[in-house]
Amino acid sequence: MTRRGAPARTRVPRDPYGIGPVTGYIGPALGIVALVLIAALTLSLFNGQIPFLPTAAANSGTGNGGTDGGPGATAAPSGVIVTVPKTAFPGSILYAKAGNIWVQTGSAVKQLTSSGEDSMPTFSADGKLIYFIRIQEGTGKFPTGGNVNQGRSWYDLDTPGLYRMNFDGSGAQRLLFARYTQGSSTWFYWLRQPVPSPDGKTIVVVSDGPNPLQSDIVLHSYSIKTKKLTPINLPESLHLGQQDPAWRPDGKYLLFVKNDRELTRGAPQIYRYDPAAHKSRAVTGPGYLSPAYSPDGAWIAATHPDAFGTDISILDQAGKEVLRVTDDGHSFAPIWSPAGNAVAFLHLEGTIVDLRMATLDDATGHWSVTSTVDLTKVSALDGASRPSWYIPPSELPEPGGAPAGSAGASAGTSTAP
Repeated sequence: MTRRGAPARTRVPRDPYGIGPVTGYIGPALGIVALVLIAALTLSLFNGQIPFLPTAAANSGTGNGGTDGGPGATAAPSGVIVTVPKTAFPGSILYAKAGNIWVQTGSAVKQLTSSGEDSMPTFSADGKLIYFIRIQEGTGKFPTGGNVNQGRSWYDLDTPGLYRMNFDGSGAQRLLFARYTQGSSTWFYWLRQPVPSPDGKTIVVVSDGPNPLQSDIVLHSYSIKTKKLTPINLPESLHLGQQDPAWRPDGKYLLFVKNDRELTRGAPQIYRYDPAAHKSRAVTGPGYLSPAYSPDGAWIAATHPDAFGTDISILDQAGKEVLRVTDDGHSFAPIWSPAGNAVAFLHLEGTIVDLRMATLDDATGHWSVTSTVDLTKVSALDGASRPSWYIPPSELPEPGGAPAGSAGASAGTSTAP
């Protein structure tokens, strides 16, 4: 937020606290990359070491997007998603680009919103609704530095709102507007990473509301019925907050990341919360972000940062790593296929974020990667917006059978145990 009349300074839009889904302090090995990307990043990452871009506007160019990704690649224009025609997958995947929400089914894509201020889309459990964040630009007058004893100053405000719309992009409805007022003063609080509960009654968001002067940026629950935003009161370290909520499909557990640090390095840790018992426990040691449950709840896909970058891993319920899905150092934000046989994730090539998919097989009793393919090419997706994947029941495998549309469907491979 830039105070009017103040000297010009670099402003990182929408995320000054650094709670983006792939957050953390950049390690020394990524220092050069960070210097190149810093003008385009939403923030230097807060916990972990994943480089990501904000909206794709900074990367949208005038090229045709036909080149391979890399340092010299030109991103597709802001109104274009470049897909790979021969790549197929069941269901639909949501993502954001240039402040708009898109849905991809196979190689066909459709732009659902056009505000230029939308991000972080997530399917409801039944696939009928899409939840997302929309920013409203404006101004507000607030005590300087938040100190009520100081005079008030004008600020430019990017105030987030929690929205939902139908699968086809129609009927957009604002559920919550993160405006904070103090007498005649106006400020805002953060809303990020909306994740609807499987029963559709609540939405978990990362927020410091409803009073940003009294809360760290932590997980909150928003009730559709009461329209109230309530902190979940999860473990926190050094006031660094939490991020990356992810429900188990049956709604019994909620995964999240507890931010921490070891000296100057981020030390994010995946925790599991039991909403019935109001208890949580650590699943992993420091070093994992962006957890996602497999559809049967038996496995966890996560982002694993190290000194060389970030990769995708599969963990068991005890937090033990059983498979390293990628080894390129530029992959992050995984999501499981609802069919259980693949993981899609974001991938950074040069300064351009795209979507990839790794097909998985456990026919031998151990997970393995059978193929990794691009779902988009040089499309400059929003790296701060984790994808979301929905497959209708008619396309899901029968219990014990191979997932529909999977590489193993004809070879007799099995789903995750």
